[in-house]
Amino acid sequence: MIWSPFKGLSKRFLGIDIGTSSIKIVEVSRWGKKKKLENYGELNSANVYEESFRTFEKNTLLLSEKDVSRGIKAIMEEAKISTKKAVLSISDFSTFYTSFELPPVSKEELPRAIEFEARRYIPLPVSEVTLDWQITEGNFSDKKNKLKILLVAVPNEIIRQYKSVAALCGLELVALEAEVFGLVRSLAGTEKKTICLVDIGYRSTTVSIVDKGVLKLSHSFDISGNDFTQQVAKSLGVDFKEAELLKQKHGLLPDSGKKVDEILYPLVDLILAELEKIFNFISKKEGKKVEKVILSGGLSRLPGLKNYFSVRLNSNLEKNEVRKEVIIGNPFTSLFYPPILEESLEIMGPSYAVAVGMALRGLK
Repeated sequence: MIWSPFKGLSKRFLGIDIGTSSIKIVEVSRWGKKKKLENYGELNSANVYEESFRTFEKNTLLLSEKDVSRGIKAIMEEAKISTKKAVLSISDFSTFYTSFELPPVSKEELPRAIEFEARRYIPLPVSEVTLDWQITEGNFSDKKNKLKILLVAVPNEIIRQYKSVAALCGLELVALEAEVFGLVRSLAGTEKKTICLVDIGYRSTTVSIVDKGVLKLSHSFDISGNDFTQQVAKSLGVDFKEAELLKQKHGLLPDSGKKVDEILYPLVDLILAELEKIFNFISKKEGKKVEKVILSGGLSRLPGLKNYFSVRLNSNLEKNEVRKEVIIGNPFTSLFYPPILEESLEIMGPSYAVAVGMALRGLK
């Protein structure tokens, strides 16, 4: 959690995922132990605006505050959503992650120690960011072993913009949270294995390692669904809209006639190369082997992608190494909803993982 003005809980919460090209809202409720999907809605920027919901400036993605607030209000009006308590996601591209070790310190000494150490890793002055952290290994009672820290830093300007959006929409902002924590909550919250979340979005891809529900590391890089479409457009000499349709229809399936798979394989291989680096790192540093890969984001349902990941990630297993399971994430499985929605929600699931994770944060 990056920022939270109060800790009061309500029976209903909104999770709002403000992406580069779309806004997604999920409304959930809690009655006793049952968590229920009440409503959901989405707005793509291309349908109403010429520009995306974010602009790229100074190595970060800034919000178009007025467009975003109008988009949120339009979704809420169309879906007849009246709930005002909301948790908003902060783009991983606007968030800095790092991990490090600290010598044994007391609970009271920890914030100062983390701030001091953060200066070595964060590419902005500490005075210009808000810090949040999790202890991923170790505890205060252990005076012999080091604490392992996952540090998250968000520029204060980004936080100001989100607060402004909430105010313009008349929302009661419960918390702001980095996207990755929403993904972990909605897709890996009950997993006991060491898993890898691969979120392929419009602007970037984020790879996160989660061990027994604890986020160990998260890494974002500039390969995205937008790059896939651009590559198809360039290779086939078609416009962006047609390239998007061809990408979604053919993906990595062979014999499409257009050879879209041959165009896309090099980009997919770049993502897989990043995964292999991260798998090797977590194996050497933590002694952990990834057992499961969960795909999310708009590109996760690309035809043939899941199978290609499975084949490539299991092609050179070491002796006695467990085969990696590859699945497409569905964040709605933990929620109660009418059975008639099951097929639609399964298709939508990978794109709504962040929004669902934000909504579930409110129910904690």
